Amino acid sequence: MQKMKAVNNGVDLLKSHACLKTGVIIFISLTFFYLGKHWSQNNGDQNLIFLTTQSLLSPSKVILSPNLKKVFDLSTIVNDTSNSQTLAPIPPLLDAFPPSTAEKMAEVERMGVLDETGAMQDEFSVGEIDPELVDDWSRSRNESEVRVFGGKIRVKRLKLCDRSMSEYIPCLDNVEVIRRLKSTKNGEKFERHCPEKSLSCIVPTPIGYTTPIPWPTSRDEVWFSNVPHARLAEDKGGQNWILVDKNKFKFPGGGTQFIHGADQYLDQILKMVPDITFGDHTRVALDVGCGVASFGAYLLSRDVLTMSVAPKDVHENQIQFALERGVPAMVAAFATRRLLYPSQAFDLIHCSRCRINWTRDDGILLLEINRLLRGGGHFVWAAQPVYKHEPALEEQWEEMINLTTRLCWKLVKKKGYIAIWQKPVDNSCYISRQQGSQPALCEPDDDPDNVWYVDLKACISRLPETGYGTKVTKWPARLYDPPDRLRSIHIDAYLSRKELFKAEFNYWNETIASNVRGLHWKNFKLRNVLDMKAGYGGFAAALIENNLDCWVMNVVPVSGPNTLPVIYDRGLLGVMHDWCEPFDTYPRTYDFLHAAGLFSIERKRCNISSIMLEMDRILRPGGRVYIRDSLSLMDELQEIGRTVGWGVAVRDTYEGPYESYRIMVGKKRMLKK
Repeated sequence: MQKMKAVNNGVDLLKSHACLKTGVIIFISLTFFYLGKHWSQNNGDQNLIFLTTQSLLSPSKVILSPNLKKVFDLSTIVNDTSNSQTLAPIPPLLDAFPPSTAEKMAEVERMGVLDETGAMQDEFSVGEIDPELVDDWSRSRNESEVRVFGGKIRVKRLKLCDRSMSEYIPCLDNVEVIRRLKSTKNGEKFERHCPEKSLSCIVPTPIGYTTPIPWPTSRDEVWFSNVPHARLAEDKGGQNWILVDKNKFKFPGGGTQFIHGADQYLDQILKMVPDITFGDHTRVALDVGCGVASFGAYLLSRDVLTMSVAPKDVHENQIQFALERGVPAMVAAFATRRLLYPSQAFDLIHCSRCRINWTRDDGILLLEINRLLRGGGHFVWAAQPVYKHEPALEEQWEEMINLTTRLCWKLVKKKGYIAIWQKPVDNSCYISRQQGSQPALCEPDDDPDNVWYVDLKACISRLPETGYGTKVTKWPARLYDPPDRLRSIHIDAYLSRKELFKAEFNYWNETIASNVRGLHWKNFKLRNVLDMKAGYGGFAAALIENNLDCWVMNVVPVSGPNTLPVIYDRGLLGVMHDWCEPFDTYPRTYDFLHAAGLFSIERKRCNISSIMLEMDRILRPGGRVYIRDSLSLMDELQEIGRTVGWGVAVRDTYEGPYESYRIMVGKKRMLKK
């Protein structure tokens, strides 16, 4: 009995110890739970939401969190980047919550963008710059602060040039060099003579300059204050070119040889030669000595693009009037060098009293016309020698007939004051001429598409034996069909040329379609557009495809392959140029400048600042710049853009934020001195 009692006492002792331990554990647990909860609440943090297995398996038993319908201020967490590390962007999570909760969470008042270190920046640009924004240059500081990834850079603002330079064209107004020319008898003073030093100031606007009248109204009238020169109206007032009406210039549509209007004149040409068929066989034309470009202005309604050219001579504002009207035009002269257009560029070339002696120097100027004219194309000459029976004029006519015959041109029609010739479609006529006939054929190694500072040649440019350039499809099919001359472009790719051609168009077509939908490009009222690195002309073709009522000057830089023949075969306009030099146009002549991949190439050859300052010179106030280039250049481009006074913003491309390219959009402000 004594032994049994001892055992029972041991068991009771063990039970009492176990109960004691259990009680201690429960007490400690409750204590820590209470302290933890009390500490959490005192520190202002919200309770965490725990989902149990039971609540997940049984929706009817889901326990509602006390955080429901509460709005949280995350700014203290999001914007505290003092100790931040480089973080990868986190995709938005709002879609994972019910609509009501997502809306509440989207109500955070403070927002920002991540810089390259992953830190949140609350200073950034959204949307377009105000088109009415005016930059008062006299009150602006000499320096402005540019924020780059959280840091600040001081950028010096460029000064305005003298008011007398408001129409300055650097390579055509180089007075010192022109004065030193050995000869000017052949028009050398009207050609390019670029200054050694680049422009270093902002070209000012004329006093009273205002936003140009939009197209199509601008075809018939422009503001006097934008081109304040009445001499042309005084000299040509009786020829129905241009009239002054209060604060506007009016353009009745006439010309020296067609004072009754361009439309009637164009109908007359079609009656003479129906095969010309404007907007079909004839898509691209050249108007030599264009006046105020009414010939080209009225051809636009017939689906014909016309390059209107004239020198900066005694009627020095002809091209300025044309561009202010919204008509394709460029300052150019038939003098001693080739024009900056490829061989077989134009389906029709027109000269109406253009004051050019085509037969001088063994016809060297008409030989340049022959180089530019497409095989089978037409040359239209409206001039006094065609219809006046005076000894001197009849002699000029005979010289013209003799020269065109030796060029194998066919006089298709002569009626009234108009004569029309047609160029042959191959070299058979040239080869069958008598030996020693002049002008001779150019040497086989002569490249008729080589035009940058190339002297005129007194020889007949050969037509390709393959028929390239002569055989082009009708408009508008030619805009989309890869032309035969695509095969003659000197690029590395050979078999994939057509694929590259189509890919370029598809890319720009999708991009511009997105810009029209998302950025409302149709509201920009684009008219005069310049593509600074045009490639095959895909950007211009995409603008047409998206029904934007504008024309494009496609520039092919000398630093890359010469794709200019392809551009003309597509029914578009273009020119060869070196962006290390200024462009041959008046200030304020383009609404939109497009440069894709230009600066990453030209920075090896040119000063980027000089190129952008030239862009500012030729851009209208209120006009836009669209630069697509490598990410490594964007900081520098932004800095220069602000230096010249643009409002700038950088965006991702449509390939996304991880693409190595970015888009810089700039807008030129209206300057006020």
